Amino acid sequence: MDTQMYLSLATAAPAPVVPITPAGSDAQLIIAAIVGIAVIIVLITWLKVHPFLALAIGAVGVGAGAGLAPGAAVTSFSTGFGGTMAGVGILVGFGAMFGKLLADSGGADRIVDSLVTRSSVRTLPWTMALIGGLIGLPMFFEVGLVLLIPVIILVARRSGMSLIRIAIPALAGLSVMHGLVPPHPGPLVAVTALGANLGLTLAIGVLVAIPTVIVAGPVFSKFASRWVSVPVPALFITTEDLGAGETRTRRPSFLITLSGILLPVVLMLARSIADATAPGSTAPLNAALDFLGTPMIALGLAVIYAMIVFGRGGGMDRAAVSKSLADSLPPIAGILLIVGAGGGFKQVLIDTGIGTVIADAVAGSSISVLLLAWFVAALVRVATGSATVATVTAAGILAPVAASLGGTDLSLMVLAIGAGSLFLSHVNDAGFWLVKEYLGTTVGQTLKTWTIMECLISVTGLAGVLLLNIVI
Repeated sequence: MDTQMYLSLATAAPAPVVPITPAGSDAQLIIAAIVGIAVIIVLITWLKVHPFLALAIGAVGVGAGAGLAPGAAVTSFSTGFGGTMAGVGILVGFGAMFGKLLADSGGADRIVDSLVTRSSVRTLPWTMALIGGLIGLPMFFEVGLVLLIPVIILVARRSGMSLIRIAIPALAGLSVMHGLVPPHPGPLVAVTALGANLGLTLAIGVLVAIPTVIVAGPVFSKFASRWVSVPVPALFITTEDLGAGETRTRRPSFLITLSGILLPVVLMLARSIADATAPGSTAPLNAALDFLGTPMIALGLAVIYAMIVFGRGGGMDRAAVSKSLADSLPPIAGILLIVGAGGGFKQVLIDTGIGTVIADAVAGSSISVLLLAWFVAALVRVATGSATVATVTAAGILAPVAASLGGTDLSLMVLAIGAGSLFLSHVNDAGFWLVKEYLGTTVGQTLKTWTIMECLISVTGLAGVLLLNIVI
């Protein structure tokens, strides 16, 4: 849930112009972070302050409490907000356009009808978990979410099943791939830092990912749907949902619709494969795939595909396509501001240096290497809200230890770090707010569903790694 952070690491972006040097002690940093998170939760849940304003207040307050100069705290928040908008914001905008065209053209109806008619009530959550895993393999979590959210909402609406029962399996599939399975960017960072074998890590990652998705997805969704009941959001309403008198007569075919959904997936997967097989290559094909597989470009091409192919298949003229694109953006304005503020809060926590404090505290520990890898990543994740920062920090700390390990142990360490980097997503994670706003849940309901699901993924992934360490 940290696309902008990964992009900055991958492209070696320069540091902010204004240096930020926290002056607080270690205890002061930790207390400021805990108090800041508590204040944000109280503002939102008790005083009913809008999350955007609560996050902005909490971020600046945490920065000042941790010893940052007031101006530096504001600069840190602005940098994080801007970075999130540059990465996640553009993707959410393109995703909203694509999703609206998918719904208005009848393409979403085609996909949903196929899923609902070919899956029983019992198997539908498993189908959603499989789709989430396949879509999430090469993609950033945010990209996969904005592509799948129209399908999640329409499947829940059309099938009559609980929104949570449908959404949790798909989210679990996306999140597990995000943290555990190369060629996703997160695991690739650890593979590179620790010198692990990519192919072996991929194979072991899939072995760990399958039971993890099952436990955190279809199985957990049974309980989550009992704890939380929310209406299906009034998003992506199609002509099929308006009544028998408004039934659409033309819809894109299933194959054409599926091709549009998979287009960015294929482009990003091709880029990942090319980078893994020929890193640093300047060959024309590699250069082309590197460009086309960039998330923003891949999703932008999907929007263009939808304008032309979905529009024609759904009998939409140019005016109808233009109206669909325009109508897609106002509903996500609040989502963008909240997600951006979440990114700003995360950046403030990173700039205070709390991640470094945690890393230094456990660097000399004598516990199991795999447990240590998970523990460091989990602590940094909880403190900063960034899976990528957690991955990079843990990999950097454990790199000297990794130098003495064999190939299989290195791959297991990568997966342990990946599992830890997903632990306890809460209010400092932009992904938390993205899920909350799309599903229409409260902060408390999001903690009961999304946050617990992330903890299950993290712990189950660690258990899988430890079991494989005994067997292999």
